[in-house]
Amino acid sequence: MGEYCPSPQGDSALAAPPLTLPSSSPATAVRPSYGSCDRSYVKQVFDNLHGSISVDPLALQFVDTEEFQRLRDLKQLGLTYLVYPGAVHTRFEHSLGVYSLAGKAINNLKTYQGVELGIDPVDMQTVKLAGLLHDIGHGPFSHLFEHEFLPRVDPGSSWSHEKMSVLLLDSIVDKHAIDIENDYLKMVKDMITASSDPASTTSAKEKHFLYDIVANGRNGIDVDKFDYIGRDCRACGLGCNFQYWRLMEGMRVMGDEICYPAKDYLSIHKLFSTRADLHRTVYTHAKVKAVELMLVDALVEANDYLGISLHAHDPEDFWKLDDTIIKTIETAPNNELKKAKEIIQRIRRRELYKYSVPKDKLEHFKNITAQDIVCSQKSSEVLLKEEDVAVCNVKIDLTRGKYNPLESIKFFMDFGCDEKFPIIDDRVSHLLPAYNEDRIVRVYAKNPELVDVVSEAFENLQMRMYGEKTQVHETPKKKKIRSN
Repeated sequence: MGEYCPSPQGDSALAAPPLTLPSSSPATAVRPSYGSCDRSYVKQVFDNLHGSISVDPLALQFVDTEEFQRLRDLKQLGLTYLVYPGAVHTRFEHSLGVYSLAGKAINNLKTYQGVELGIDPVDMQTVKLAGLLHDIGHGPFSHLFEHEFLPRVDPGSSWSHEKMSVLLLDSIVDKHAIDIENDYLKMVKDMITASSDPASTTSAKEKHFLYDIVANGRNGIDVDKFDYIGRDCRACGLGCNFQYWRLMEGMRVMGDEICYPAKDYLSIHKLFSTRADLHRTVYTHAKVKAVELMLVDALVEANDYLGISLHAHDPEDFWKLDDTIIKTIETAPNNELKKAKEIIQRIRRRELYKYSVPKDKLEHFKNITAQDIVCSQKSSEVLLKEEDVAVCNVKIDLTRGKYNPLESIKFFMDFGCDEKFPIIDDRVSHLLPAYNEDRIVRVYAKNPELVDVVSEAFENLQMRMYGEKTQVHETPKKKKIRSN
């Protein structure tokens, strides 16, 4: 048995030394051309969701960079592991999973329609790279950094992890001298931003369907969802009846658009409904959101000292930000970041209760703020302040707000039919939901002694807005007792 000794520069992404051609010196070795697949350079990694994944030589060059290795220190679900202990998987394995599924999807299309669509090795390589690199711009703690922290310290900022992925990709190519044509690199970047900025794909005069595989801005069906839905369900111990392979086997390009067999309508609906269930039971779990709100307060307190938000605009600095920033705060000098340390050390925020916004109020619903709660206090010995209250406004939908995402998907009858068409859900089943969106408001008291006061103010707000208490349940009595 042999053993592998890591180099001083650190382990390779796949725990093996870099490969070189045995017949050539490093200086004269010739790397495979873009889109080729020389098995002398391919490495295998075993994933617990997809099994064996073959990583091609160009993808491996990106994987072995320190910027991509950073994804090992970014948990896919941020702080969710505090509620679901198994949710400790990272964006590293997710990115490899999306890379694998992107390769399988484009390979299926090439197998059945390769000649018709003109799919070539360049297309296949580009789609796989987009899958691999689509999340390299994510900040610490999943979406908390982008949607909760930055809006607090940099209001009005248009920062997004997709934009940072593009900036970081350019930086990686330049810094590590990765040989890739500018035109191919632009295709990869456009595929990454396709869902957040559909206009970025308008320059594609042909093969527009390629931009719908990794991040689908047209109808939301993409391999990114295929991977994270299956991976998150497994990590959290939840069942997942959605079978992504069925859609991948049945997909077909018609009129430069990926379409699906009509018989798979309910399978596609299950994709979106499973995602919505994950949002309700995992991503926006009441305790998860409570801890996230606390961590945001801690990051805001530490921002001036650590300059966290400043790193968000420079890819050279940004890749150094990961989930270990908590340790950075905790190990700061004693006189620094005292309040941030206290917040991290105590998770005392108490959930009061939540209420669902009535269906007839969804259309014109505006987010509730801490000021709304404070202004709803009628009489009390204690006068509430905005800093005593934390409010979490949650929106859960099927990716298209109040609209049914399946309305934007085209279907075909069978593989002998050349006609594509939409399907109205009431023709499939009357058991499908009439509404496609939920709004939930959760109010938290930062001080346990104020639970009862904040609870009463929240009830007053509901009566003023809707004429009734619409919460699912009241504040548990044991929490009120505990606060007295």
